[in-house]
Amino acid sequence: MNEIYVTGHKNPDTDSVVSAIAYASLRNSLGDRNYVAAHLDHINDETQRILDYFGFEPPMRLRNVRTQISDLEFDTPPALNSSVSIDRAWNTIQEYGISNIPVINEDGTLYGVISSENITEYNMLANENGSIDDVPIFNLLSVLEGRLINDAHEKVTISGEIVIALPLSCEQLLFQKKESIVLCGSQPDIIRRALDIGVECLIICQAEVDPAWVENPGSTCIISTPFDARYTVCQIIQAIPIANYCVIDDLIKFHLTDYIDDVREKMAENRDAYYPILDEHEKVVGMLSRYHLMKPKRKQVVLVDHNELAQAVPGLNEAEILEIIDHHRLADIQTIQPIRMRNEPVGSTTTIVADMYMQLGVFPSAKLAGLMASAILSDTVMFKSPTCTKRDIAMTERLARIGGVTINELGKTLFSSSYATHPDMKQLIARDFKEFHIGDQQFGVGQITSYDSADLMERKDEMLEILRAINEEHKYSFTMLMVTDVLLGGTQLLYIGSDDIIRHAFNLEPKDNMVFLPGVMSRKKQVIPALSDLWG
Repeated sequence: MNEIYVTGHKNPDTDSVVSAIAYASLRNSLGDRNYVAAHLDHINDETQRILDYFGFEPPMRLRNVRTQISDLEFDTPPALNSSVSIDRAWNTIQEYGISNIPVINEDGTLYGVISSENITEYNMLANENGSIDDVPIFNLLSVLEGRLINDAHEKVTISGEIVIALPLSCEQLLFQKKESIVLCGSQPDIIRRALDIGVECLIICQAEVDPAWVENPGSTCIISTPFDARYTVCQIIQAIPIANYCVIDDLIKFHLTDYIDDVREKMAENRDAYYPILDEHEKVVGMLSRYHLMKPKRKQVVLVDHNELAQAVPGLNEAEILEIIDHHRLADIQTIQPIRMRNEPVGSTTTIVADMYMQLGVFPSAKLAGLMASAILSDTVMFKSPTCTKRDIAMTERLARIGGVTINELGKTLFSSSYATHPDMKQLIARDFKEFHIGDQQFGVGQITSYDSADLMERKDEMLEILRAINEEHKYSFTMLMVTDVLLGGTQLLYIGSDDIIRHAFNLEPKDNMVFLPGVMSRKKQVIPALSDLWG
């Protein structure tokens, strides 16, 4: 069963992570057990704190959704041990309708590949030479459906020239060498002659073996088979282990994690029809051909808390988007077919997901309800953000009651941590930093929310230096950092760029790359719209 990834945006905040967890849980509760919550990049301190508080593990880390070999419906023929016979390999190729099959070692790792072409070439050479080398006795018994007449303990393999014994009157055509594999029927004289010479192997075809014929066999291996001599010769040739004729050197192989774009490039440089596929333990799991790349099965994703390509998981253009659940403006993500989309003007995506729980009649657990209430509080900054709606407040209160927690208790858990002594300011800024494109402007806006920003602002110069480096690295038109203060009910805005942008967008006079925005708590509803009016 292929997984469906529910994922939020890059630099995930609490709403992004929790809405992914909650929606995946909702779908799985309804019987869709292949929904998996995921996150991109690092989980920030606030989100980790609230996950720990309610006993949740972070969702899986999703690096990208590019199509990999694991997403393809490749061939899975049996992987044959290198010791099995040519006969078994040929029958397997015919049964599965594939021209190449993988050959493995005892531990399942790749030994080589054998093809119908390899077998045909071998048969031509073997029929011309009329001899075999080091064929296991077990292989001979298998292909001949034979019975070992004597123990021949010292023999493990058989080598020699294959001879069909003729009547004694044809003395010059009879076998003379010990290095012979003699085929005969009910011919006591021939049998005795073979044993006296001490041939490598004696195969008695379509005859009941009289014990008197095979007394004192010496070192000769004696086998009885129900086949006639002509068919037996053909089968002996087929008993050789495939290890002797499979392709080993310069073998091109792929792994389940390889991306199909890279695979196509490698295939274009080669003419092989099939390529072995290995798992993370180097074990063989199947065979890949160019045909399998024609219609790759895309990874399936549900996007929550964003609908902008710059914020989405890498490789999204190769994936199939099934749904979008969001509370932001419509942006630039496009789909190849109609999808379910729920976009509503509320303060948190988790509010929308919680509403879906009610509509579908699914009651969240107390821990999940508390987690969802925390996400709404986080995104609405304790209901002080202008994005907050009556629906957010009512839903938070309802979820808090189910979770057995108070809103003040959750608020303290969310915002009580001090960032003033955070050891890595660059990492702190990156945790909730988003890139935007408006008109011909490309810019970035980060946000840090704190109960009291006074101590944090003592590191103003350090923050501006980091913003300057980000601005230069990405060649942004403008870079901002919102230091949002819950107690003050406003935002200290630090920026790198023209002072005129601040004057025109917010009608305030900045000083030393900073300005206080009273009442501004939301990047989405207050800062970005002001810049859109300026540049749109």
